[in-house]
Amino acid sequence: MTTQEAREETVLEAVRERRELVNEAIPDELPIRKPERLYEASRYLLDAGGKRLRPSVLLVVAEALADVDPLSQPYRTFPAPDGSGPVDVLAAGVSVEVIQSFTLIHDDIMDDDDLRRGVPAVHREYDLETAILAGDTLYSKAFEIMLETGATTDRTVRALDVLANTCTQICEGQSLDVQFEERDAVTTAEYLEMVEQKTAVLYAASAALPAVLLGADDETIDALYGYGLDIGRGFQIHDDVLDLTVPSETLGKQRGSDLVENKQTLITVHAREQGVDVDSLVDTDDVDAVTEAEIDAAVAELEAVGSIEYARQTARDLVSQGTERLDVLPDNEARSLLRELAYYLVERGY
Repeated sequence: MTTQEAREETVLEAVRERRELVNEAIPDELPIRKPERLYEASRYLLDAGGKRLRPSVLLVVAEALADVDPLSQPYRTFPAPDGSGPVDVLAAGVSVEVIQSFTLIHDDIMDDDDLRRGVPAVHREYDLETAILAGDTLYSKAFEIMLETGATTDRTVRALDVLANTCTQICEGQSLDVQFEERDAVTTAEYLEMVEQKTAVLYAASAALPAVLLGADDETIDALYGYGLDIGRGFQIHDDVLDLTVPSETLGKQRGSDLVENKQTLITVHAREQGVDVDSLVDTDDVDAVTEAEIDAAVAELEAVGSIEYARQTARDLVSQGTERLDVLPDNEARSLLRELAYYLVERGY
């Protein structure tokens, strides 16, 4: 086993441990109740799986701040460093995962995607109306769950403000993403702004929220928010790379779907700057007829001009920048894990 493989296995094991705790908490925080069809649809993607990367970041940040052994300190009663009382950081973790699920449901509706996490999208499994309502329900439930952490009133209000602002920015980023599909080209700065709002802000919130709830100072909260923004942007750029390079059966959706749907990515932005006619790489007039051979040919051309490697390196640079912000945390195992987790986000195979 190489050093990188050993490092990745350490991160995966840490994420698995925290994912199981989040999975166990989801039914408690979001039980199936009347009307059953609505709540079954709301839970559908949450129950289908997911890596739980965002709540894992949140839990590990809490471990670093409290400087405690998570195996001996239940996440439901994490001690605030100032002695103000225990905080249920696991509920906060579920809250951000619920927000993530809400965005996926609505994203699939807008893109008319068939699959998510290897199962039919919510609007395919149920119907369009139920899917919209399920997404809306998750959105509101996330705030209800965040209210249950037991943090002091002022910290709870600030946490809700962070969550609300995050949701607003996600919608703004999604709007930019939709607008970009109608444009021939966007700049690197425009793409990074869209990615920051659509994807990175939820990582930023995940990193900052435990600091808010546990009463950290503003310098620490801001640094952790910046860490989340950087690794979140790196994550999305790497995700764009995976969309082209990972088989469809592993992705759980069509490989190259971003290219087929004319989505702007850092890869296509760079390719256009190198003179590539990106619009001609695949036939987007009949997306159902696009073949694996066409995707292979498109990937080969993008690799030839260095666009895929450019995206990979940009993602690595962002993560390197983000991990430098972690010096505000105590020097403990959790801080080290946050560094490893950040690099995993841009090195993972899927």
